[in-house]
Amino acid sequence: MAAAYSGTPIEHFRQARRLLIDNDNLLGPRHAIAAVREHIEKIKTLRRNTKGADRQDLMELQTQYAEFASWLYQDMGDFSSAEFWLDRAFQWSHTVGDGDLTSYVMARKAQLAGEKRDLVDVVDLAEAAQRMARPRSRLAAVARTYESYGHALRGESSDSERAIDDVRNALDRVSHDTTPWGVWLNEQYLDVHHAQGLEVLGKHAQAAEVFTNAIKALPADYHRDRGVYLARAAVAHAGAGSPEEAAAVGLQALAVARDTGSGRIMRELINLDRTLVPWQRQPEVAAFRENFDAVLAHES
Repeated sequence: MAAAYSGTPIEHFRQARRLLIDNDNLLGPRHAIAAVREHIEKIKTLRRNTKGADRQDLMELQTQYAEFASWLYQDMGDFSSAEFWLDRAFQWSHTVGDGDLTSYVMARKAQLAGEKRDLVDVVDLAEAAQRMARPRSRLAAVARTYESYGHALRGESSDSERAIDDVRNALDRVSHDTTPWGVWLNEQYLDVHHAQGLEVLGKHAQAAEVFTNAIKALPADYHRDRGVYLARAAVAHAGAGSPEEAAAVGLQALAVARDTGSGRIMRELINLDRTLVPWQRQPEVAAFRENFDAVLAHES
């Protein structure tokens, strides 16, 4: 089977994963998930007749693909499948012996718990990821970011703000960390998570402002992620009593949802649609709800 690849199989699957990640942010998870699942099975097959360092590298790739599969299912809104693949990634990461990889997967477990609004596990998982991470490392800061949102979900405003401040103060230091994991941790990433926490704490106007500023600074190729943040910003605008702004931003998010099929965007827009009911006679709100209903009908 290895002879089928122009380079080494390991190089092939590494490059394929990078391309699939780019494809996911532009086109959404549905276009990538089948290929990711297929690559996991191919890597397993290659491992049967591989020894030494190459076998270890294939196991690391298998773990990385499992974590990516979990992310794709999470974006689709299929939390059961997301948990399944994160569990596989966590198990497989221990056979690799890469502490950073295992710490990252644990941090992702905290992130998924936050996405599910699991008030029991989110902070505990984030704290566990910090204990597993190297002290003062980027991965410790990533896990602390997810802990902040967990505190917000629990209504613990001071603990949430303290965690965000800790990460913000650590950004310059951790930017020099050589780990390949969590390289996207920057001011914008931290801001959108801060805004997410502010929103669940009921600080809607402040959340909308932080979301808006963070979205402006996003790279152009963050298409799906921009849609997620736009949808969350729209919900915050509605919560702050600005239905026209909420509807306008919601329409922008809806366009990205059409492109990508992101379940995370649609879940936020379902919430927005309900929140806008008291203003449904306003022209901007009516336009959003009409377009949203058309997308829902198409999805069904």
